[in-house]
Amino acid sequence: MRTLFAAGAALLLAFGTSGTAQQPPPPPAQTPPADPQAQPPVFRAGINYVRVDVIISDKAGNPVADLQPADFEVLEDGKPQKIDTFKLVKLDGGTADSLKEPPKEIRNDFDEESEAARDDVRLFAIFLDDYHVRRGASMAVRGQLARFIDTQIGPSDMVGVMYPLEATGAVRMTRNHSAVSRGLQQFLGRKFEYEPKNQFEENYAHYPTEVVERVRNQVSLSALKALIVHMGSLKEGRKSLILVSEGYTNIIPPQMRSADAQQPGSGNPAAGNPFAGQNDINEDRAAWSAGLDMDSDLREIFDTANRNNVAIYAVDPRGLPGFEFDINEGVGLQTDSKYLSSTMDTLRTLAENTDGRAIVNRNDIAVGMKQITRDASAYYLIGYNSAQAPTDGKFHEIKVKVKRAGVQVRSRKGYWALSREEVARATAPAKPAPPKPVEAAIASAVIRPSRASVVRSWIGMSRGENGKTRVTYIWEPLPKAPGDRPREEPARVSLMAIAPDGSPSFRGKVPDVALASTSPTAPASGGPSAARAPSRVAFDVNPGKIQLRISVEGSAAQVLDSETREISVPDLTAAQATLGTPSVLRARTAREFQQLRTDPDAVPIAGREFNRIEHLLVRVPAYGPGGTTPVLSVHLLNRTGAAMNELKAEAAPRTGEQQIDLPLAGLPPGDYVLEIKAADPGGDATELVGFRIAG
Repeated sequence: MRTLFAAGAALLLAFGTSGTAQQPPPPPAQTPPADPQAQPPVFRAGINYVRVDVIISDKAGNPVADLQPADFEVLEDGKPQKIDTFKLVKLDGGTADSLKEPPKEIRNDFDEESEAARDDVRLFAIFLDDYHVRRGASMAVRGQLARFIDTQIGPSDMVGVMYPLEATGAVRMTRNHSAVSRGLQQFLGRKFEYEPKNQFEENYAHYPTEVVERVRNQVSLSALKALIVHMGSLKEGRKSLILVSEGYTNIIPPQMRSADAQQPGSGNPAAGNPFAGQNDINEDRAAWSAGLDMDSDLREIFDTANRNNVAIYAVDPRGLPGFEFDINEGVGLQTDSKYLSSTMDTLRTLAENTDGRAIVNRNDIAVGMKQITRDASAYYLIGYNSAQAPTDGKFHEIKVKVKRAGVQVRSRKGYWALSREEVARATAPAKPAPPKPVEAAIASAVIRPSRASVVRSWIGMSRGENGKTRVTYIWEPLPKAPGDRPREEPARVSLMAIAPDGSPSFRGKVPDVALASTSPTAPASGGPSAARAPSRVAFDVNPGKIQLRISVEGSAAQVLDSETREISVPDLTAAQATLGTPSVLRARTAREFQQLRTDPDAVPIAGREFNRIEHLLVRVPAYGPGGTTPVLSVHLLNRTGAAMNELKAEAAPRTGEQQIDLPLAGLPPGDYVLEIKAADPGGDATELVGFRIAG
């Protein structure tokens, strides 16, 4: 689940260090990341309509639910506004059958967006800031986090989990709470541990410790901001983000400023001296400057949260901490106390400025987290038409006052008005929906079949012998999702093809049967937990409907999963131009791509989710009248069906196939469709290949 956060590579900058820390050599130039706030969500149901959710609680934190519109006063930029709509929203996560509609399974982006947008659905996200959580603290808190999901989250609630080095495209707001709970049980902090876990971290692994810490700060805060914007794009109402972190600082004590983060104490004369930096004016100046930088970074986060109506609940996993640093790090008590206070203050700042709560400096973390669902369960939803009707694209402050003493009032800080250009776009006629075939191609790429709990597979069609159609079946192990329990790895697939009359057209085990490819250059697939490259088998059948009975077996021949599919086998011997099923080959290096390009037996992959560092080669069986080779028209489409680029098809190593070179480096994360057409007077033959770029 930990895919490299797309913006992370741009953060390898030459950060300044404080005190006596050594300046690092300048890192290689990187392309700056796209600003996730380029188009912030606007919380409106109309051009001038503003909605505000207001939490009213008593001194004990219990919701106050008996107020009327006359008890409220709403100010926008200090000017009173007339309340047009008013209601008390009470949610329980679907535990009391109070939903307008039953909760749906979240299978794709459309399900996620449509379900999260409902007023009767609560949306939560958990940001596991492993860069700023000690290993021991993470092991102590993960059980409490899992219990929060198990006991406080209702069946209709949607929850997502994200790490700093994870792309928002890979984060799914889900109702599979058991999977979320299992994932939280695997949380492992890495604070002050610098062993690189991926290529991005290897790039700066030997930089000075203080520089590495600054890089980690920027990666974490950038990811946090991206998650906030993602949540804002899903829902207008109140959303809850649980930040699990020990806090942030842009400076570390002199005792820890090693010249090489991989070698504690290296090149650092202050190592092991607990009094280093005390009563040092240079250290005080450096700390003051670092504090200003941190204040600016935090302001950017809580401003983004206010724009997107996201409340941050900062959870310090240490409970009631006594110290910021371990005894082996040699930091004096006076310095340690300052850093502990400073890091906890960053958590309070994020929470207090976003109408959330800071669950810090307390051992009863689970009790404190109950307030998170309380806040999301009862609030007043107030709507008004802005008297100013601003179209300046600026932030406008909202203040809510209540005519009752002894209550606490919390609401979002304001909203971003539409600019004139955005007003024009908002009032323009709706664009036509994407063509149904394009939607179907994207859905087939991003929706995991309900039975695919152990393997994923691909079925392709091409011309066989004697007028038959060749069916190719490929399977590969599914990577384990975070939190999945240990499982028996699949060893083979038992496959049976049944004709309409009940007779078997094929029967065998994959890979125990003779494979169509023994190519040593076939690339491995399926991610780090895949046991092997994809396995393939091909057999010829008559055109028409057939039934595939599939059984996944472990190493001891025990059945791990099974399914039955009904498929239609096309007749590819027609006189007009026809296309078989396109297959996708994936390469991660230039050398691997060149091998694939000339290998007729390279095994395709079953998955359709990729990263931009990968290079695809799409092969399609193409047949023209009388044995001719048809001319293919190939276009890359976006998720709306609009053409982006025109690509070329060239002859493939195997007769009757053509192949398309598709590099992914220049494409942003998102869903795409490759459209392949073979022109024919009797009508174009078209095949669509949907795929997703996750990061």
